[in-house]
Amino acid sequence: MQQTTADLTPRVLHPVWDRTTRWFHWINVLAILVLAAIGTAFLYEDELGLSHSGVMLLKTVHVYAGYVFAINLLWRLVWAFIGNAHARWKSFLPFRKGFVSELGAFVSGFRAGKVKAETGHDPLGRLMVTLLLVLMLAQAATGLILAGTDLYKPPFGGQIAEWVTGGDPARLAQLQPGSKDFVVPEKYDEMRAFRKPVKEVHEVLFYVLLASIVLHIVGVVTAEVRLRQGLVSAMITGKKSLPPKKSDGDS
Repeated sequence: MQQTTADLTPRVLHPVWDRTTRWFHWINVLAILVLAAIGTAFLYEDELGLSHSGVMLLKTVHVYAGYVFAINLLWRLVWAFIGNAHARWKSFLPFRKGFVSELGAFVSGFRAGKVKAETGHDPLGRLMVTLLLVLMLAQAATGLILAGTDLYKPPFGGQIAEWVTGGDPARLAQLQPGSKDFVVPEKYDEMRAFRKPVKEVHEVLFYVLLASIVLHIVGVVTAEVRLRQGLVSAMITGKKSLPPKKSDGDS
């Protein structure tokens, strides 16, 4: 079997991912698993024979899991301004001078089994992280809108409740999620027409995000096998297995 440069080079554990970044990653994993499972149940609610009350319960759980997902994502965006060097925007966004050349060199080197050790994200990793962030932001935004249209939950539920009741205080006081009682029919129909494309986008993004996550996992596993940098364990311990810096061999 062909040996790569990674197989022959002595290794040292280098601190990379700080604790906040690691917590974000694993909370994100759990939230997406819950959201994906419930989202799949929605798609097959007829086949599963879900009752109206069952659907409403799942929607409620889905919304609260969505809040965890959105808050966790928002905190990661903030952390990109104040976290350690590897957590910041410039460490993982691909929009910098010379990136295309870096990407080409990395891909060529990867195929040949000779790549420069990257303490943080490699060029392909930068592209994937950017794609995932964009998809997750879009999924969170559309999900929050749907939470308002389905259950009248924050941040948009109050405005949507006023919309479907025509702002009538008596109707607002008795409005219940999942019920058409106390709505103004034409206003409710307007809201549902507004909701439809948002729901369609949310569903399409669901599939695109899942496909991207699968691609991300395949990429991590492939890099782990080829480069042996401890990518998976690094997201637990915070340390990657990399060739020693000059200072590592001087002591």
